[in-house]
Amino acid sequence: MSESRARLLAVGPWAARILIVSDAWHPQVNGVVRTLQTTADELRAMGHTVEVLGPDRFRTVAMPTYPDIRLSLFPRRKLARLIEAFMPDALHIATEGPLGLSARAWAIKRGCAFTTAFHTRFAEYLHARTGAPLPWGYAGLRWFHDAGQGMMVATQSLREELAGRGFRRIRTWSRGVDLAQFRPGLRDQPDAELDDLPRPLFLYVGRIAVEKNIRAFLDLDLPGSKAVVGGGPQLAELRADYPGVRFTGARQGEALARAYAKGDVFVFPSRTDTFGLVLLEALASGTPVAAYPVTGPVDVLAAADGGAVAPGVGAMAEDLRAAALAALSGDRQACRVHAERFSWRACAETFLSHLVPLGGH
Repeated sequence: MSESRARLLAVGPWAARILIVSDAWHPQVNGVVRTLQTTADELRAMGHTVEVLGPDRFRTVAMPTYPDIRLSLFPRRKLARLIEAFMPDALHIATEGPLGLSARAWAIKRGCAFTTAFHTRFAEYLHARTGAPLPWGYAGLRWFHDAGQGMMVATQSLREELAGRGFRRIRTWSRGVDLAQFRPGLRDQPDAELDDLPRPLFLYVGRIAVEKNIRAFLDLDLPGSKAVVGGGPQLAELRADYPGVRFTGARQGEALARAYAKGDVFVFPSRTDTFGLVLLEALASGTPVAAYPVTGPVDVLAAADGGAVAPGVGAMAEDLRAAALAALSGDRQACRVHAERFSWRACAETFLSHLVPLGGH
């Protein structure tokens, strides 16, 4: 790529060839996959050629403790062939798994520049599952990301935190929400699984896994009912332990959007998410959010003026029950208006602006 084309990659009329390597890809259903898929779609609509190399192209094995996630087996040679066949102008490595490690090794061996993204708090997740010390996990993550020419993070608060942990070349890349899919009007449509529950309805949507801290929500003494929408390795365990909670299993499309709109409060108990797309999806559906004051909620719920919680969109507190009860008085119209500030096109444009030409730094 010429120097002038590299400089104008984000704003010029040229069609760039962009390669994304990710260990998280279809058929997985999570925020990383939704972000990458939607960003790729937006970039294609802008005229760029985008290819995503995920585990679906390789032999895989189930991830220990999380069989829904497939890990690529010895992908280095095949991945190298696929990268070279695509001839990218820019390479983005989205995850730190076998594919990400192989793409990183390929780029370093050939002196190619690349960007990465910090989507997941693997240090905390590893600690939660194995007890591995957090400093070890973050040392490995710094080794991985600092080899690139830029690490994209979803929020300003995460950027500041990771800078304090010694990460370099951090770039903020926010997220968007599908305002056509997630909408308040679905609240009035019938839903056989949720309509019979006593009000108010406190709702969680997302992966059912230990790192999501869902028990903190299910243990709360709240009026009305609780419902959990999603699948994951902890689903059977939580169903058995909380028979009074409605577990719908995983939903997609209109059924998923309808569930968001049915909630009176969306309760987000996670302390480890780097953003939380579900927060935007709930707000776009008109549902106020209750959460801990941690990375993700403090960024999504913050108003433009000084970082205060936007009026009417929810509540944050270390006492999650207090936040959930306070969110009951949220303004559903204000939630929707707040979500409309987040555009997937702006997300894709920011991503594009952070890319670096493969042949230069």
